[in-house]
This record gives sequence, C-alpha cells and structure tokens, in this order.
Amino acid sequence: MTRFTLLILLLPCLLSAQSTGMRVYQILQDNCIQCHSSGSPAAGLDLQGQGSSVEERAADVFQTIYNGTPANAAALAAGNALIYPGRPDKSFLFRKINRGLEPTLALSAQEGQAMPPAGHEPLTDVEKELLRQWILFGAPAEGEVVEETLLEEYYSGNAIQSFPDGPPPAPAPGEGFQVKMGPFYIEPGGEVEFFQKYELDLPADQDVTRLDMKIGTFSHHFIVYDFNAGGDSGIPHGLRLEADHSNIGLMAAVQEPTDLVLPEGTAFIWEEGLVLDLNSHYINYSATAVYQAEVYLNVYTQPVGTAAQEMKAQLISNFNIFIPNDGNPVTHSQVINYNFGELFVWGLMGHTHQWGTGYKIYQRNEDGSETLIYDGACPRGEPGCVSPFFDYHHIPMRYFDPLYPLEMRPWRGLRHEASWQNFGPEPVGFGPTSDDEMMVMIMMYTEDTTGVVMTSAADLPIQESPAQVFPNPASGQLSIAWEKANGPATLQLFDLQGREAFSCPLQAGHGTASVQLPALPAGLYLYRLRSQSGHQASGKIMLE
Repeated sequence: MTRFTLLILLLPCLLSAQSTGMRVYQILQDNCIQCHSSGSPAAGLDLQGQGSSVEERAADVFQTIYNGTPANAAALAAGNALIYPGRPDKSFLFRKINRGLEPTLALSAQEGQAMPPAGHEPLTDVEKELLRQWILFGAPAEGEVVEETLLEEYYSGNAIQSFPDGPPPAPAPGEGFQVKMGPFYIEPGGEVEFFQKYELDLPADQDVTRLDMKIGTFSHHFIVYDFNAGGDSGIPHGLRLEADHSNIGLMAAVQEPTDLVLPEGTAFIWEEGLVLDLNSHYINYSATAVYQAEVYLNVYTQPVGTAAQEMKAQLISNFNIFIPNDGNPVTHSQVINYNFGELFVWGLMGHTHQWGTGYKIYQRNEDGSETLIYDGACPRGEPGCVSPFFDYHHIPMRYFDPLYPLEMRPWRGLRHEASWQNFGPEPVGFGPTSDDEMMVMIMMYTEDTTGVVMTSAADLPIQESPAQVFPNPASGQLSIAWEKANGPATLQLFDLQGREAFSCPLQAGHGTASVQLPALPAGLYLYRLRSQSGHQASGKIMLE
C-alpha cells in the first residue's frame, strides 16, 4: 500500500481531527485555486484536486505536491520539489508564497513572480508559517504536527526571536554555504530538543575549514553529527524528537555561539553525498511570550586535499550514570582506552545538565599516575584557575596550542569524571532533556602534525569564561566574581525581548566588582560580561 493510498483511506478521520495536512489543503483552496483549479490550472498545477469528495480531492493534491516535480526549469535544475519534506528552502510551492516570511529565500527572476499574483490578497503570516512548519515536520500525511494557536499568538506580537535583527549573513559565493535549522516555536516556559536529517547535496568532496555556529540566547546546545554511509536510511525527513545515534559520527558541539576556525593546514573532510544530523535544544525562559527558535550554521570550504591533515571528532558518553535526588554529591568516572594510537588533540570539552557541579578529564600515564588536562570549572577549560566555578550552561572548550600529543592505548588513554548534586523531585539518569542528566566528552584531534600551522593563543576560538554573578535573585546591587575582569570590562543586562536594559563599565580589582543597579522592572534578565581582551561570560539573573 502506498503512502497516498493510505492517505485516501485515512483522510475522512483526519478531516474531523483537523490534521495539519488538511489545514494546508484548506489554505490552498482559500488562496490558490483562482489560478490552480482543476479546470485550467496555471503551469499545469492542479491544487483543487480530482475526486467526488473533499477527502479524495485533498489526497489527489497531496499526491501531486509531495516530492512533486515543478514545471519551472530553474527550480527543477536547483533540485527543488513542489513540497520537499523537511526543507522549505527546497520546496518550490513555499518559495512562491513566501513573500518575505523567510528572508533567506528570495525568488530569482527565472523562478517567476510570487504567488498569489498581484491584485490578490497574499497569504497571512500564520497561513504561510503553518505551511512552512508542516514542511519542516516532514509534510506528514496525518496527524497534527503544528499547534496553530501557538503561531497565532506569536504573530499577534507576543513573541521573542532568536535573531531579532534578522538572519546572519551567509558566506560569500565561492567561500561556502549556510545551513539553517528551524524555525520552531516554543510555548512560554517550555523547552524542546529536535533532530533533523539534512542532505547537503555537495557536488564533490570538500575540506571544511571553519564552522560558524550561530544560536540564540535561549539555546542550551547545538550539535552537528554526520551519518555514516547509508546511516540515514530509515531516518525520517523533517524535525523529529527521537535521537538515533546508531550510525553517526560527531562534527562539532557548542553551548554558545561559536566561530570554530580550524588550525591552518587542517580541515574536516565532508564527502560528496554527506548527510548531517542536526541537534538543537532550546529552552523558553519567558513565562509569557512564544519563542521562535532558529540555528544558522555557516560552513566555509575549500577543495578537498588542500589541507595537510584531517581534523576528526569523537563524542564519548557514559550512559551508566545514576544521580539520586538526596542532595548529596555524586561522582561518576569512565576510563577511555580505545586503541587509536598516537593522536594530537586540538579541543576537549565536557557536557552535563542542570545538576552538574564539575567535569574533569585526566590523561592516564604509563606508570599508573594521571595528569589533569581539562577542568570544566575553569576559563577555557585550563586546570589550575584561582576561582573555579562550574556553570553547566557554559562549559568551555579547551584548545591546545601546540596540538597536545596523546597516546590512546588500552593501558593509557583518558579518564573523564563528572560530579552532580540533585536537589530535584526525582532521581535522574542519562537522557536527552534538561530533566535528565548527561556525561559526555567531546574531543577534536588529528593523527599527525605535518603541515599544521598553529595560530597564536589569542587567535584561538573564544569560548565563554565562567563568572559568578550574585545574589540571584538580586535587588539593587550585584556582585561579580570573574577572573577576566582584572582589566577593562563591561556589564550589560537585556530583557527577554533582547533589548538592552542597562550597561555599565566594571570597576574591578582582583577579578571582583560591585554594581549598583537602577530601578528596573522585576523579572528575568540576561547578563553579558565582556572584557577588553575579548573574553565574555553570560547567563541569567532574576531581579526583584
């Protein structure tokens, strides 16, 4: 039985349940059949459908548009479908009705005019967004995958955007390309973690020298995986809640906007036909507004073989963790003794969730001793800081200059350990949501150093440097303990709409400062600390 035969059988039930697919059909009837009726459809595209009932006509239209071939030669040459499941940017039907809703999707002259044509009312933003969301969720034949009332609330103005100034610019032509995940919408106080299979359609193998990952303030993390050859088979198109790590590798993982510029002479190798698996986790910290979550990934490339060494990445998880909710300190440890031989490490990072109090990585030496080489409570992950402070929202990546030689043997290798204190209502174990916990290590490395030219330490990618801002909640005065505040620095406070509410220079000594706050409305604010040396810290503070 085909997908569309099944759809015909299901549509009577779906109509009564107001499936998203049927809402899309209704929108097409309300806005498009003046030109695309069954009698004489423009461009041969019948959006009214054939059949004696609404259900039959809707099924006929979906069969036409789902992965349907566009009549426009430019759209066809670009690999577009009428509806390309999971990809509004490759869905010609959405591109035609977009009219600025998605600023990155401008029609070319060869793609014709926007629809409906001049003289007819364009679709409302809610109607266009519903169609975009349906596509993003894979254009399913059944079920309600989009909460329309949430879209109505957002477009009524009760809204917060990840990128209020608009999409970040893409790489210049010839330098690379931009990947977008989203948008998806989160109710006030809610959170969601989505995965998305993303086909790159690379024309040939590429060296990737830079990944500029742009995420919003409310993002918890963004991870780029890649499927092994054929590993995406059976993974559905579109946004999904279920992780499938059975046949993937790691590319990069960040908790803050990060411009990951690889050392000169190194590159990730992305092969022709490569399919990514994108993972975005957002939390809506507003109690009243709908949040629009988006991620942009700017990928910078060069011809394959230009780099002397391939940069590789490993994600290592300890699934065997259990943290009781008794408030007592708990530590779990895992030995990593893969027989990889000699590696040269560029980056190390750990990852926990909300009950995490520490994360460390040790090098295991041949004589049985260990050397601490990463501390997630220290700026840049470098052990030995004066005022350790672990912030699970901003766990730093440690970059090594020069690359750090490491013997990965069964009797040597690494050991990572994480610590927690669970004051929550339930015991927790390993899991993907912020109500669960994690113990994950990320390592980027090469297998040789020949041809690698390291930048100066000051030019390495800047990660957040943890700071203590207290009390929290605060009233009238803030105290700041931040190692990077020994020189000139600035404090900024932003409301949940992203508007600056307060800014002042820090008069700091020995890494501490006090700030007298003006009378600001009570509520949750986002703070950002920036030092003149280029370091920054950010977080959330409640004002009473």
